[in-house]
Amino acid sequence: MSIEELSRYAPEMCDLLGDDREKRRQARNHLQKGYKFSKRIEWYISQVPILEELGLEAKVNISLVFENTSEGETIREIAQRIVQDNLNKRNVKAISRTLAKTTSDPIVASSRLSRLQRELRTLNASEKIISATKILEIIRASNKIQQKRTEQHKNEGLHYLDYFSLELVKERLDLYVVSNTPDKQTLADVIIMLCIHPAEIKNLRIANGGDVPWVFRSLKKNEERAKQLLTWIQEAIVFRVLKDPGKPRSTYLSSFLKKDKYILKPYEPLLPSSLRKLGAVFASVVHGPKNLSKANTYASEAFRHLPDNHASPSDKYTIVNFRRKRQPYDQAKPFWISDEN
Repeated sequence: MSIEELSRYAPEMCDLLGDDREKRRQARNHLQKGYKFSKRIEWYISQVPILEELGLEAKVNISLVFENTSEGETIREIAQRIVQDNLNKRNVKAISRTLAKTTSDPIVASSRLSRLQRELRTLNASEKIISATKILEIIRASNKIQQKRTEQHKNEGLHYLDYFSLELVKERLDLYVVSNTPDKQTLADVIIMLCIHPAEIKNLRIANGGDVPWVFRSLKKNEERAKQLLTWIQEAIVFRVLKDPGKPRSTYLSSFLKKDKYILKPYEPLLPSSLRKLGAVFASVVHGPKNLSKANTYASEAFRHLPDNHASPSDKYTIVNFRRKRQPYDQAKPFWISDEN
């Protein structure tokens, strides 16, 4: 039957299915197994009421969905459909609000909308359509939360167990044999080594500077060894020995870091982004800075994996309660890469 006909039975079905989690589970299983729908269908099941609240027809969003999209490519597919079907500004705004409302975190919502904007620009969508994806209240809420977090952690360093100390990470990197199968710990160590976001690991290439003044700086000083370890991890991801930690909504690496043995009580567990912070400080320490200015230079170079990447450190990226292996936690001191100047 058509979507319009099916929708007349929605209230009765909702009553019979029970709680929201059970509704989603049964609907997802039935559509996937019985009708071969994409795994992404669960995301869309809850979207019709949101569109109806906005006074728009549910079929606007449904038309974007009922096709087999590859997992992780939903936002790209939405952008393609917006351009191909020449959707108007009103419909694009409704789709954007739907996309934002699937998250409970304004920061994640803002990130998804930003990605949608990038995909639309890649497809040469008009600025009028791109501007329709911008939701001011989401942007304001995201900025407010990030500002609050920055203030809360401004003077707090990142705590870590001995297991993630400079000495042990360096030791593991030296001992890895690339003919063996890497695991999640290997993945975490390589991210620390190169000070990168998980999303960068799959496609990163360490390129020689050539005529461009460029210094390779990382926890692993040997550039060829660093390339070897990076390639090892990338091939493991390609052949699905490891999952891609940079996929949207991936919890692959964060779930590993949340294991009890990796958590320093009473502090919060390390996050995938924490590994990048550790890497910046560790790289600077390994290269022996003589003063704070030199430490800042080394950290900047550690972030710069390519000649045209001019990333530089800031307080929120490089405050780590640095301590040596087996050094008491109460002797750890905030390691600031940048000062007020």
